[in-house]
Amino acid sequence: MAEAKTKPTKTGVKDFIAAVENDTRRADAETLLKVFAKVTGWKAQMWGPTIIGYGRYTYTYDSGRSGDMCVVGFSPRGSALSIYSGMYAEEAAPYLKALGKHKVAKACIYINKLADVDMAAFEKLLKAGLASMKKQAKEKGWPINAD
Repeated sequence: MAEAKTKPTKTGVKDFIAAVENDTRRADAETLLKVFAKVTGWKAQMWGPTIIGYGRYTYTYDSGRSGDMCVVGFSPRGSALSIYSGMYAEEAAPYLKALGKHKVAKACIYINKLADVDMAAFEKLLKAGLASMKKQAKEKGWPINAD
């Protein structure tokens, strides 16, 4: 089985954000650091080269494949802020209606800039995603850690 590419790294979160070239994306990443910390109560950690994650869960699929992943997180990518809310698009739909300008993929929300979204709605989305992940992890026996 192939080893997971997305895993915790020793890269400093602040150093990573400081290196983001786009001024708006960098400022938005600083804001997201605070919002995610407020909602989760967890410390940010780099996952792979570009994802800032919060918490960690250990999963094991029916196939036997297992690994670790952050519970929620984000990445200030060149084209958009990628948000990993902990919910698939279908489950997040009620929260996304109030969010503002965004795009969705299966398990990722793309926001061009935070000025395009309602931050109160964004916090509700994160809280719901965090609760969803905790519930799913409990049902499947997947431990969650706040590292």
